[in-house]
Amino acid sequence: MADKSHEGLKWVMRAGYGARGAIYVAVGFLAILAAVKSVGTSGTKDALVALRSEPFGTPLLWLIALGLFCYLGWRVIAGIADVDDKGTDAKGLFSRAGLIVTGLLHGAIGVSVIGLAQGQSSGGDSTSDWTQKVMAMPQGRILVGIGACILLGAGIYYAYKGLSGKYKDHLAASSLTTKLSPVLTGGLVVYGGLLALVALSIAAAAFFGDPERAGGLGQALQQLRSVAYGRILLGVAGIGVLAFALYNFVEAAYRVVPRINGPDVETLANKLS
Repeated sequence: MADKSHEGLKWVMRAGYGARGAIYVAVGFLAILAAVKSVGTSGTKDALVALRSEPFGTPLLWLIALGLFCYLGWRVIAGIADVDDKGTDAKGLFSRAGLIVTGLLHGAIGVSVIGLAQGQSSGGDSTSDWTQKVMAMPQGRILVGIGACILLGAGIYYAYKGLSGKYKDHLAASSLTTKLSPVLTGGLVVYGGLLALVALSIAAAAFFGDPERAGGLGQALQQLRSVAYGRILLGVAGIGVLAFALYNFVEAAYRVVPRINGPDVETLANKLS
């Protein structure tokens, strides 16, 4: 039977995934616009800056910030309380630690979003700024290199999660999730690929000792446009980012958490197997 004491956590989780999805909707649309009109590509921060200029943009930024803090709370609690039943062996502990780290990263983004909502010009430092700060520390280049490896691993995992269908283990079966499954797969693969590009740029910064080589999601999208058939690739990437945004919205509505939903919920993996 599900642990009802964790029922409130489900709503925190939904708010978190919803906010995450909203950010990638903005990034995806701006990437498609850049492919069609040859304007500059935009990463997460640029997309949020663009959102601020829209009607009701500032209230939306506050809502997104609140959602990101909910995501922080969800990931940290999920990692500590092990509501996903990942276990206490080495693999389980590593996975739970990963939940906490990603939660903290999204909390940092939430702080940046608050800065934007309050009228700051950028809302936070860029990837190269943070890389430069870490490089200034003792063994900073090694730390940056380790961070790049972790991010590359995350990108590979997202792509694997999509291609292998592992995400289906945590989605409730329904006619909607069944129909959307191919779209969700594509979104995870594209997002994983973009994370890998970001990781490689950070790795290059560490290898050459040049923090300016480190770039975020916007630079990764710009790299796609700079190659042959780049505008087509950028448009496909934009669609993929929108698919990843949809994945987050589906997670918000249909995610199965073992200690909340119990062991008997039919998942998308069970239905399709």
